[in-house]
Amino acid sequence: MLARPRRNRRSAGIRGLIRETTLDPAHLVLPLFVHAADMDQPILSMPGCARRSIARTVEVAREALSLGVPAVALFPALDEASKDVRASASTDADGLLARTIRALKSALPELVVITDVAMDPYSSDGHDGLVRDGLIVNDETLPILAAMAVAQARAGADIVAPSDMMDGRVAAIRMALDAAGFTEVGICSYCVKYASAFYGPFRQALDSAPRSGDKKTYQMDPANTREAEREVRLDESEGADWLMVKPGLPYLDVIARVRSLTALPIAAYHVSGEYAMLRAAAAQGWLDYERCLLESLLSLRRAGADLIFTYGAVDAARLLRNAKKGG
Repeated sequence: MLARPRRNRRSAGIRGLIRETTLDPAHLVLPLFVHAADMDQPILSMPGCARRSIARTVEVAREALSLGVPAVALFPALDEASKDVRASASTDADGLLARTIRALKSALPELVVITDVAMDPYSSDGHDGLVRDGLIVNDETLPILAAMAVAQARAGADIVAPSDMMDGRVAAIRMALDAAGFTEVGICSYCVKYASAFYGPFRQALDSAPRSGDKKTYQMDPANTREAEREVRLDESEGADWLMVKPGLPYLDVIARVRSLTALPIAAYHVSGEYAMLRAAAAQGWLDYERCLLESLLSLRRAGADLIFTYGAVDAARLLRNAKKGG
């Protein structure tokens, strides 16, 4: 008897009934860049994205939430005068990030606000850790990161997300949050973060590229997968609530491997370079941006991601909503 798998593909109704993987706006997180200026500053390498004022950030977050996107991830763009070697501005209770968090939680209390914990947006060295004699010093960085996380929680952050890749930072942040009374604030650890070339547009957006050297002594080697298992075990044992794999599409195998290792929720970051490639190819007429965006995000879900950080979150949510209405 001839096997006919095509019988299960012959109509939209049948395909929908047996679909193995779903993509919904509820799976998405919208990263947002905020700055102190009143006007939007478009990011040329990331069409559709901009550095925005606090008021405009609230507007964009409101639109995302209305489309079913439940969370935003905040990244502050500071001027050079505000940066120093110890990232002092990161704990300023009246600083740009703290004011943005308070504005979002006041206007949209149901919105999940996720904040980045790393020194690079605030550091005059542009590194994720403290630099001494040209070296990134791990243990002296941990109290800085812990204080940063507490300041973000105090401003109203729901989830703090250490992206620095310093050893032991999840434990240090968890202990600091608990000691300050923020036992309900979660930690999304950038657990498996690679030293990737796909971060270029993001670093342009925040002007956060290292002023010297690179990040290869703390971010993971793109050649490695077994190393991811060690990072997962450590961050899970230190108290992480979610685990992040970054970037996304070039590391689908890693997402699948991490999924097999843990019961914790897994986040994947559809990073700036991945988003920019789709936009650039679409601008040339080489790809259909909308279809490729949804296919890219679905592949991250299929690999095992529970949630996805993507600059295309609003676009994807609108497409998914319209498809549901059409169905």
